[in-house]
Amino acid sequence: MLYFLVSLIPFLAYVLVKTKKSLHMHQLNWYNLDGRYLKWVFQNKTKVFIDIDGFFFIFFAFLFTPEFISMILFVIFYFVVMYFYHRTLVKEQVKVPLKITARVKRLMVTIALLYLLPIVVIAATYQAGFIAYYMVLLGLLAYFNCFVVMLAEIINKPVEKMVFNHYKHQAMRKLKSMSNLDVIGITGSYGKTSSKNILNDVLNVSYNVFPTPKNFNTPIGLIISVNNHLDKFNDYFIAEMGAFKKGEIKELCDLVSPKYGILTTIGTAHLESFGSRENIQSGKFELIESLPHDGIGILNADDPYQVSYQLKNDCKIVWIGIENEEADVKATNIKLSEKGTSFDVIFKGDSKKYPFQTRLLGKHNIYNILASIALGRELGIAVSGLQTGVKKVRSIEHRLELKKVGTLNIIDDAYNSNPVGSKMALEVLDLMPGKKIIITPGMIELGTEQYELNMKFGQYIAEVCDEVILVGEEQTKPIYDGLMSKKYNKKKIHVLNDVKEGFVLMHRLAKDETYILIENDLPDLFNEKTRS
Repeated sequence: MLYFLVSLIPFLAYVLVKTKKSLHMHQLNWYNLDGRYLKWVFQNKTKVFIDIDGFFFIFFAFLFTPEFISMILFVIFYFVVMYFYHRTLVKEQVKVPLKITARVKRLMVTIALLYLLPIVVIAATYQAGFIAYYMVLLGLLAYFNCFVVMLAEIINKPVEKMVFNHYKHQAMRKLKSMSNLDVIGITGSYGKTSSKNILNDVLNVSYNVFPTPKNFNTPIGLIISVNNHLDKFNDYFIAEMGAFKKGEIKELCDLVSPKYGILTTIGTAHLESFGSRENIQSGKFELIESLPHDGIGILNADDPYQVSYQLKNDCKIVWIGIENEEADVKATNIKLSEKGTSFDVIFKGDSKKYPFQTRLLGKHNIYNILASIALGRELGIAVSGLQTGVKKVRSIEHRLELKKVGTLNIIDDAYNSNPVGSKMALEVLDLMPGKKIIITPGMIELGTEQYELNMKFGQYIAEVCDEVILVGEEQTKPIYDGLMSKKYNKKKIHVLNDVKEGFVLMHRLAKDETYILIENDLPDLFNEKTRS
């Protein structure tokens, strides 16, 4: 029996490595929130199940081999499995590694117990004649590791709920104790993080403002922001609010109680999980409908989904816009160049035009800036202060960020592309001189409209770009079809399955003056890199 336990060492080493990978995917899928992890598993069956460890059924042959030989073959099998699995992991592109949080540590303990329990039972009842059955059972547990992780999540659920409620109530008590602090909520299908960062730079001209870090836009993200970062010197807390379905924005509002709200744009992002455009519309308006009677909501008069909505709140609404003449705060005389954007702002009831300048690119950023100007003015900041704040607004990482990399001009729009933003990114690229290249894996989470919207994206690309690099043959098929519908030159289309190869290729394709648009950078969940 001692030899049997020793023979388990390579098996356990393999399980440990595979568990780390499963936990990584589990974490990227928000710990199976709304069944996201299980959905990913079944959508990626060839990645999850078709692997060399699936040959564990050959252990049944050990019924006819001596005990010691069976152990040696078992060791050899998992050494070989580990070798090939390690080769796969080394070649795999990982953009966001597994974060070893307290929750992950608790999961790891539960997973370890789930694997150790059958080993303890086997050790306690060990019989040499059953060794083949023991090894088949262990092989089965290794092969279906993703479901062992899921079982651990289910077991830990009551504990995780207790932990969550503890920190949630702690955050709510802290916010309630800060009587001089007001909360500003920002939501929308696109532009939440950009709008948050712009508002932070504008309001900091006159106030001490704290925005949620990075894309901390979930209940846990807001709780961490409040408990770990917010302090008594802050005048305003800007809370970015994300959602995958109706009711989630309301949950965030109940947590932080915003007095002010900005709704950026309502579009098709997360259409699959929301179920319909109507659900997205009403889901996003949960922010504005949660504001108090003396609160202020900032809405986009150029967005038909905002203009047509029957608002169930009597709080003050300030409309921003570019096209709509009825907007309370309107941008006009917009001029874009590779150096940035200039425009004039007209406030309703004031015939004067106020000039503004920003380093940011793209029409959608004008809307985000207008929202900040509108709210800043409501909060008492003079126009001169708003002009200063807008001029100081910093480029936002991975959101139409213009970079110089060696001799290349990179327009980095890698963060979470969407139908509106991708078209505007191409408009920015079209303004640039010289050769124009795009590298993209396309857009995701668009539900039943995903093919159509990516095909339209391909048609827009055909009108602007001199070379096209598509990352992920299956994912980018609609873009390719869109290019072909415009009779785009096939020799100028390069389809790869590894973004690293795409970056190498774009250097080869670049000429003296070249602008390269990086449009979207899909997370590890959608990686199509081949296993070789």
